[in-house]
Amino acid sequence: GKTVLRELSAFIEDLNLEAGYEYVETPHVFKTDLWKQSGHYENYEDDMFLFDVGDDEYGLKPMNCPGHAAIFQDHSWSYRELPVRYAEDGKVYRKEQRGELSGLSRVWSFTIDDGHLFVRPDQIEQEVEGIMDAIDVVLETFELDYEVALATRPEKSMGSDEIWDRAESILERVLSEHEEEYVVEEGDGAFYGPKIDFAFEDALGRKWDGPTVQLDFNMPERFDLHYVGEDNEEHRPVVIHRGIYGSYERFFMVLIEHFEGKFPFWLAPEQVRVLPISDNNLDYAYDVADEFDEFRVEVSTRDATLERKIRQAHDDRVPYQIIVGDDEEEDGTISVRDRQERQESDVDRDAFLGYLREERGEKRLNPEFLAD
Repeated sequence: GKTVLRELSAFIEDLNLEAGYEYVETPHVFKTDLWKQSGHYENYEDDMFLFDVGDDEYGLKPMNCPGHAAIFQDHSWSYRELPVRYAEDGKVYRKEQRGELSGLSRVWSFTIDDGHLFVRPDQIEQEVEGIMDAIDVVLETFELDYEVALATRPEKSMGSDEIWDRAESILERVLSEHEEEYVVEEGDGAFYGPKIDFAFEDALGRKWDGPTVQLDFNMPERFDLHYVGEDNEEHRPVVIHRGIYGSYERFFMVLIEHFEGKFPFWLAPEQVRVLPISDNNLDYAYDVADEFDEFRVEVSTRDATLERKIRQAHDDRVPYQIIVGDDEEEDGTISVRDRQERQESDVDRDAFLGYLREERGEKRLNPEFLAD
């Protein structure tokens, strides 16, 4: 599981760095003064883990945004330096009721592939478009079915009607320009601003929160964030909250069911298993494994027939099996078998190595090496 999560994180990191995000890290625990300043304490107190240390009250962070605002607040910014984009795989904590906890879908502690952008008002649409493009890359890579919703102002919220109307109109315009079909979910926005939500459907037809894009005109006021404009006056930035997966844990749950445990090659915890036909071929099997050690490869050393080794690798959902026996050892070749039970003998090792690099690099969902 951790192997899959690391690959998912690396995928997002590549997208973030390409888009100009700077990685930051914020503490897990803050004094509740920060949460009172951000507005979370008054709007989110019942869902927070709070505790006292001496005369001070502390809370485990339910969100990463106040920490990112504090980082932004610690510097002086010119309009030329915006947008400022912070990213963090941030662990957060939500005090869900015990009856609501379930597997990876609803937990007390989870990790968000979080991003916060501090932008000028004239940059909002362009930045939201960029986030939507990154979400598209993820959705296309995994071929996931999803629904899109525009969540508007909830009953419990912060800010003026004018601010909310402006924020909602911007997101509506971006969705229209992006040609996304969406529904309007009245009153389902965050307390600090409206949002675009993507929902994934699992194998049982249940909907789960996924990527999100949220506009926030309130946190800059709460933290007195500003930048110096072209007119040498102070101006408020706008904050954009965004998550591409949403929660790693919940996204992982969706992928487990989506692929039925048969993860694509680039994600698979074990990518290649080398199966020696007999113990006499063990040395050659290890030589082959060493040649493929840039991938997650193992050698089957169990005392079993080749048929049982093949069946075990298939049951373990290993994408590729490399079979080596006397003929392969003599010729310096391999036999390759995939998860679809297609097999080819007398395969050149370098050719297969090159193919695996391509399949991993392109994040293919469907293997092509042994395809008809």
